[in-house]
Formats: sequence, C-alpha cells, structure tokens
Amino acid sequence: MSTTLWSGTKMTGNIVKSGSQGQFPLTQNVTVIEGETATLTCRVDQNDNTSLQWSNPAQQTLYFDDKKALRDNRIELLRASWHELTIRVTDVSLSDEGQYTCSLFTMPVKTSKAFLTVLGVPESPQITGFVSPVMEGDRMELTCKTSGSKPAADIRWFKNDKEVKDVKYLKEEDANRKTFTVSSTMNFKADRSDDGAVVSCRVDHESLHSSPQIAMQVLEIHYIPSVKIIPSTLWPEEGQSITLICESKGKPLPDPVLWTKDGGELPDPERMIVNGRELNIHMLNKTDNGTYRCEAENSIGLNSAEYVLIIRDVSNILLPTTVIPSLTTATVTTTVALTSTVPSATAIDTRDPNGYPGPTGTDHAVIGGIVAVVVFVTLCSIILLGRYLARHKGTYLTNEAKGAEDAPDADTAIINAEGSQVNAEEKKEYFI
Repeated sequence: MSTTLWSGTKMTGNIVKSGSQGQFPLTQNVTVIEGETATLTCRVDQNDNTSLQWSNPAQQTLYFDDKKALRDNRIELLRASWHELTIRVTDVSLSDEGQYTCSLFTMPVKTSKAFLTVLGVPESPQITGFVSPVMEGDRMELTCKTSGSKPAADIRWFKNDKEVKDVKYLKEEDANRKTFTVSSTMNFKADRSDDGAVVSCRVDHESLHSSPQIAMQVLEIHYIPSVKIIPSTLWPEEGQSITLICESKGKPLPDPVLWTKDGGELPDPERMIVNGRELNIHMLNKTDNGTYRCEAENSIGLNSAEYVLIIRDVSNILLPTTVIPSLTTATVTTTVALTSTVPSATAIDTRDPNGYPGPTGTDHAVIGGIVAVVVFVTLCSIILLGRYLARHKGTYLTNEAKGAEDAPDADTAIINAEGSQVNAEEKKEYFI
C-alpha cells in the first residue's frame, strides 16, 4: 500500500509546477510499509528529448534515463521515456526512508522532490504478569508490550469486549532511533465475577490495514464457596414433605455438602434423605422443627448457610371463637331471686404453643370483662334487695308494738292491732 502526492518546483494545489510554461517534472510522495514495494514516478508533460534522472536521499543516482547507475538489486526500472521515468524499490527497509529527487536536465536543471515514508510494523503484542489461578482479592498487574512500530503504536485493553480505560501507557524509542517500543499496564483486583473473563490487549497501527494485532488471556479466579438454602415450600405443614436445596458455588468446585440439624447429625435418616445437594424430609412432624445447616468446602475454605424449619400444625389451628355466657336463676327460701352468670366452656384452646398467635387472646380478655360486669351487677342487686326486705320487716314489728302499748290486756291489743292494720294503708313509710 502506498499513498502519493504530486510535487514539482512550484506548488499549485497538490501539483508542483515549474516557474515557466513547458517543461517541468511532476513527482509523488509515497508511503509504504516496511518490507513491501515502493514505486517512484516522475512525469514530464512536454519534453524536447531532455534526460530524466532519479537520485536517492544520499544524492546517489539510481537511474539516468534507462541506464541503472547504482548497483542495488532491489531497485528496478519499470518505464523510461521522454515523458516518464518510473522505478521500483522492493523489500523497502526503514533506511530507505527519505527525500528522493527527479531531475530534468534543461538549462537550468529543473527538479521535483518525492518523500518516501516507511512505516514500521509493530511486533505481535505479549502479555506479561499473568498467573493462573489467582485467589479472589489478590491484585493483578498485566502488561502488554510491542516493539518496532513507526510511528508509535496504540495499545488498548479489553475485558470481555468492554474497554478498560484506567491503564498506564509508556512509549520508548528503539536503539535504531527510528522505531518505538510501547507498553501498557492494567492493574485490578481479582473478583469471582472475573472468573472465565477474557482479557485482551489490542495494538492499532496504520500499517495493519485496520486489522489490529491482539493478545489475550483467560482469567481463572479461585474463591471460597458461596452457600444458600432454598426450601421447596415456605409454609411447611405437618404430614407433608419438604426439600431443602443447598446451592453452593465455588472454584474449585466444592466437595459434596454436609447437612446437620441443631449442630448434630440428622436424627432420623429414614425420613431425612440426602440426595446430592438436596435434603428431603418426609412426613413432617413437630420434632423436625429446628435449625438445619448446609456446609460446603473447597481448597480455598469453608462456608455454610442455615435454615430454621417451623412446622405448622393445621389440625390445631382454630378459627377465633366467641364465648357467650349462660344465665342461671336460683330461688332462695326468702323469696329472693338471685341471678348469676356462669361462662360456658364451649371452646378450649388446644393449639400448639409453637403455633402462630391468633386473635383468641383478645376474645378471652373481652369475655372476662363481660363476666366481671355481670357478677358486679348481680351482687349489687342482691344487696339492694336484702336492704329493702329488712326495712319492711322492721316497719311491721313497730306497728304491732304500738297497738300493744295502749291495750290493758291481750285482747285489747289484738283489737288495737287490727285497727292499726286498717290505718296502715294511710300511713306509708318510704325508705330509700
């Protein structure tokens, strides 16, 4: 590949012309990749049989018309005429770079310059500092390096096709003082999410024809297991079955998991069956309540997770019950009606003390309050009724006594008592 720019003794746009009309040479600037072929062309629109000559940056004559002047097998003649002199340089090296001159031997001699630019191809990049495996939490420092580029190449880092921006870039001139060695360093902390990630170093350069050179490494991160217990049901009930799944991830892969209950071995191996990472418990009952632990271990360390199992006894979970008090009436020999309240034991709370709390506690408080009020009212009624009867009995004895005071004998007293009894309706006493 080469790029060109026509030039001559006087520039007009991209074309350099001589100061006078007629004879003048035209040349092109050329850019070529090291190791490829460069073609140098010198043209003259009008020429009256005047000779053309190509010379190198050291002003050594390469070709004079169709005659080769310099013994260099890499330099060949392509076309030679009065209007054009074209030569070819194969296997171009960095030392070939410089300004070449085409001369038209008129009076005076007219010249045109063509600059040959040679691109240095960067070497394949190398990643250093890579170790495998890496422990989670350790820091990694990777360096990508390439030499021989001209101009200096550009290096970019990627992790799983996502570019990493926080890197250091260094450019150094090579010993030949023509090419460069460039390096880039990426520093990061190893994380389990990086396990299996592809880290690549990409070298971009104009000599690579949009096909960058890439070096890559696959990260291997070792880390302690992470453990999680997943139950098959959130509300296990007595008589049902449950499966506890121990989900463990780690690198290296954890050993088979260990199941324990309340810090010891599983108490009932016939119902509690371990299948790989799963614990299956059949025919659940209250004795299965407790803390189950799953442990997973690899060469890095050990980790565990716990699950508290609580069995629900559906048969003992009752709906809220309202207790309605029953009223009982008792008749006393003094003809006093006594009313008492006796609560009916229509509901007995037989729920499991480990079961979930319900609203029956509140119902008992309300019922107790109602019973207390009924008892209080009953006692007050009895007291008031007793006082009323006592007062009336006292009045009867007083009237009888009054009849006896004025009578000389018993018969007269009875007659007076009957008279006072007739007038008793007129005399009424009220006691409050």
